[in-house]
Amino acid sequence: SCWSLRHLARNRCVFSPLGPGCFECCIKCLGGVPYASLVATILCFSGVALFCGCGHVALAGTVAILEQHFSTNTSDHALLSEVIQLMQYVIYGIASFFFLYGIILLAEGFYTTSAVKELHGEFKTTACGRCISGMFVFLTYVLGVAWLGVFGFSAVPVFMFYNIWSTCEVIKSPQTNGTAAVEQICVDIRQYGIIPWNAFPGKICGSALENICNTNEFYMSYHLFIVACAGAGATVIALIHFLMILSSNWAYLKDASKMQAYQDIKAKEEQELQDIQSRSKEQLNSYT
Repeated sequence: SCWSLRHLARNRCVFSPLGPGCFECCIKCLGGVPYASLVATILCFSGVALFCGCGHVALAGTVAILEQHFSTNTSDHALLSEVIQLMQYVIYGIASFFFLYGIILLAEGFYTTSAVKELHGEFKTTACGRCISGMFVFLTYVLGVAWLGVFGFSAVPVFMFYNIWSTCEVIKSPQTNGTAAVEQICVDIRQYGIIPWNAFPGKICGSALENICNTNEFYMSYHLFIVACAGAGATVIALIHFLMILSSNWAYLKDASKMQAYQDIKAKEEQELQDIQSRSKEQLNSYT
């Protein structure tokens, strides 16, 4: 037989034979899904995954290009290799942290949606819940500002690789290809400050530079850095989305707490009025 969800007391649903309350129960359950938080979580996970995955592989390809072409002496780029290795470990930490943080924010979205819509009967907001929501607003704001810096930092390697790629395109152009001017077109990677000025060779010119641009490491690293930068931008958008959601939820919870306090006072006054009326009736009956 067919089994489905059905209303019980306090809007609870359990498996039972198909009944008239199934559709209403499903609508009630779907109404408690925080769709805005769900979209922001998916966008955040996608952006962080692109940034971490593509950035990790692109950094490894960058080290290979430097070692093979721009700095043949290991001691010249030893510090850069250590920094890149440290950044790869940081990427692991970023991926793990945002996986947990995204789940926490999604759970907080379910909590506030249920509190605002009062989907669970006597569900009430508390001062602790409002404090936690405010803490998430502040933490998400700080993370959003930090990711703006990460987004700007991730654009630096894209700029560097674009300059190298555009120089190679000049070498391949018909105006310079096959002429003596080709060997005068160079790229000095030392001017970006990633390797010291005494690094050898540091500068690549002409056909040697064109060969670098034709390698698989350069092609992959360049495009992976672009994707990583786009992932950082998507993460910034997701955090801004989260910030708007959390601020709105916090405001709703604050208003709900005020309304809850008003209803408690009103209920207390009505109860006192009923007590006074009942005592008055008792005294009147005693006289009669």
